[in-house]
Amino acid sequence: MWIANNWKDYEVIDSSQGEKLERWGDYILVRPDPQVIWNTSKTEKGWVKHHGHYHRSSSGGGNWDFFGLPEQWQVKYNTLVFNLKPFSFKHTGLFPEQAANWDWFSKAIKDANRPISVLNLFAYTGGATLAAAAAGASVCHVDASKGMVNWAKENAKSSGLDGAQIRYIVDDCVKFVEKELRRGKKYDAIIMDPPSYGRGPNGEIWKIEDRLHSLIELSSQILSDDPLFFLVNSYTTGLAPSVLTYLLNTSLTKKFGGEVQSDELGLPVSINGLVLPCGASGRWEKSK
Repeated sequence: MWIANNWKDYEVIDSSQGEKLERWGDYILVRPDPQVIWNTSKTEKGWVKHHGHYHRSSSGGGNWDFFGLPEQWQVKYNTLVFNLKPFSFKHTGLFPEQAANWDWFSKAIKDANRPISVLNLFAYTGGATLAAAAAGASVCHVDASKGMVNWAKENAKSSGLDGAQIRYIVDDCVKFVEKELRRGKKYDAIIMDPPSYGRGPNGEIWKIEDRLHSLIELSSQILSDDPLFFLVNSYTTGLAPSVLTYLLNTSLTKKFGGEVQSDELGLPVSINGLVLPCGASGRWEKSK
């Protein structure tokens, strides 16, 4: 398991009865987590005294209760600064487990000792974009949501990266890759974090089981002749890391060589030293 254990502004304090108790900077949140199927005693004071609690509804969705939580606040990861705010379906605008991937590809970018261009698809609020830019890469950030792209720009500004080589695009990710292929554009590295299900800006339907393999195949065609890495993230229940290994091997290793590793992402739980699983990632990397 790849564990995001270098955070100072974030921690999972405890987990029990379908929920996790988290510290985001100075604020304590309680949020649901489908992986937490154990029922242990909730002795930590944060279970009672916290700043926000998201309650899942039995009919779908849910709602927040707030207790002194600001509309927006910040957390840091090394030099990166993220603006957080609670919004629908329990999220805050950041997936802290992804720091394990940020550390991995940041090192790859720095160690390459050459200019690296990165394409970040389904780029959300820009965690991977900022990490890659801070490591010295030029980044093309693509997301179908204008609101998410604007949020990423805000995070870049807060991180002192508003002058970095980041190109922001609001577009359907599949259509954008098709356009880049027609234009003959090439990238040294690709990151993608596709949702299980979603819609593009013009109503395009995305379903990961039907579209992921074809998107990886398509995206491999816009890799440069000397690609550095290819990262695929998945939060889809039932999509095992070994599936990502197979997809990347099929689409990349046969063409470029290199090697693939896939595993779960995890966050350490402070109270007991356990690790909370948080989705999976597949990493293709050029041979050293």
